[in-house]
Amino acid sequence: MKEEKKRPTIKQLPSHERPRERLIQKGDEHLTDAELLGIIIRDGTSRYSAVDLAERLLSEYGDFRRLSIASIGELCKVKGIGPARAAQIKASLAIAKRFSTISIKPLQQFKCSTDIFHHFHERLRGQKQEIFLNILLDNKNRIIKELTISSGSLTSSIVHPREVFNPAIKESAASVIFVHNHPSGDPEPSKEDIYTTHRLIEAGNIVGIKVLDHIIIGNGLFTSFKDKGIIS
Repeated sequence: MKEEKKRPTIKQLPSHERPRERLIQKGDEHLTDAELLGIIIRDGTSRYSAVDLAERLLSEYGDFRRLSIASIGELCKVKGIGPARAAQIKASLAIAKRFSTISIKPLQQFKCSTDIFHHFHERLRGQKQEIFLNILLDNKNRIIKELTISSGSLTSSIVHPREVFNPAIKESAASVIFVHNHPSGDPEPSKEDIYTTHRLIEAGNIVGIKVLDHIIIGNGLFTSFKDKGIIS
């Protein structure tokens, strides 16, 4: 069997070919995805450079988005990636995700459903389970705070009116907006979504807190119950 030719390490390359030096001299736009990821990985193995390992990861997962939702254990299944390298990758992609999502500030306002979609899209798309958020608003529709009500399948037993409206009552919220994701990427409401939402609207009417909208986040798409006429 012909022995695989050993490729040069990054340190053995001329300085003008090393990803980190090229980043410093020319900027990130001159580097490939694998080269940028290689800088994060930093060190290669005896046989593969950091860029080689990055290419393996991108070949396995396709892009940074799919890579970002892989677990540490899944990343470690790629030859040459151990827990330390996997942690470096997860940390860098987590920073990128947080950077792309601007934190909600108290008294901030969402002017339309598209504003809500843009704010939560990067954070919720690609999640492997449904996450249900409750946005509390004052009487001028300004944001008081954001709460995570549940993580898991959206059912009436998990998203209970008590869990939704108790915090809203404590914060003297005048209205609420619900946001949750569909891991399938399709934001079309299910029968359970619609039933649960109507149940919460009825509970809100009893305690005097109006449900303004329910936004379902998919992969690049969203559904607004208000825009579709499901919520009047």
